[in-house]
Amino acid sequence: MSLSTAKIANGLHWGLTGAAGIAAILALTQPGRSANLDSTLIVLAALASITALTRQLPLQSVVFAALIAALIGGAAHGLSARIDIPFGPISFTETAGPKLFNTVPWTLPLLWVVAIFNSRGVVRLILRPWRKVKNYGLWLLGLTAIVSAGFDLALEPFATQVKHLWLWHPTKIPLTWHGLTLLGWVGWLAVSLIILAFVMPYLIKKQPGNPSKPDFAPLGLWLGAVAYFAAGTAQVGLWSAVGLDAALAGGVAVFSIRGARW
Repeated sequence: MSLSTAKIANGLHWGLTGAAGIAAILALTQPGRSANLDSTLIVLAALASITALTRQLPLQSVVFAALIAALIGGAAHGLSARIDIPFGPISFTETAGPKLFNTVPWTLPLLWVVAIFNSRGVVRLILRPWRKVKNYGLWLLGLTAIVSAGFDLALEPFATQVKHLWLWHPTKIPLTWHGLTLLGWVGWLAVSLIILAFVMPYLIKKQPGNPSKPDFAPLGLWLGAVAYFAAGTAQVGLWSAVGLDAALAGGVAVFSIRGARW
């Protein structure tokens, strides 16, 4: 990538990130307009997640990886809405907005891009001291899926109890987290692994060169999303969700910064 192209990608990324931050603030402070603002926020966050990677990787590779993540994630939720697999029984409300194929909200595939891309970026920071270890790729895949599942734990109370975007229906396992069933969470973890298995080959820097500097952009987007979920749940008094969000954000931030500064 030429220097001028890198500067354009960098400027575009930070512009989109700033716009997403403004949309998040407006969505929290203007509840009457939150539906449109939430959709705008997801689009901006997805674009910021994509442009963060295009600063280091070819655009076509990043876009193709994003399409794969969106397709698999959206299809998995569509299957669950139809036949209860792999997340268990779920139904999407009218509040979620227009649906693709009359099944899945059009923003949900983009949410998968945000979760997967930024979770991977976070784990790259955490594992930076071990990037030359033989099994680094497997550790990156597994920990990214776990961090993505943590993202889902923060998302669910906000989506189900604050925005009422979808409903989880009971399963034989009574354990739930603000509506999220254990099967739903395990399903998110499993689908994250499947997505990563397909997209990671496209997100490897193939040109030789000096090791790149730590990239904190994905960490900022990941923490920003969790902070947004926490602020929304705090507005309706879901303090257990706020507490978990704070613990997730604190743990991810500490381990990411520690890894980056190793």
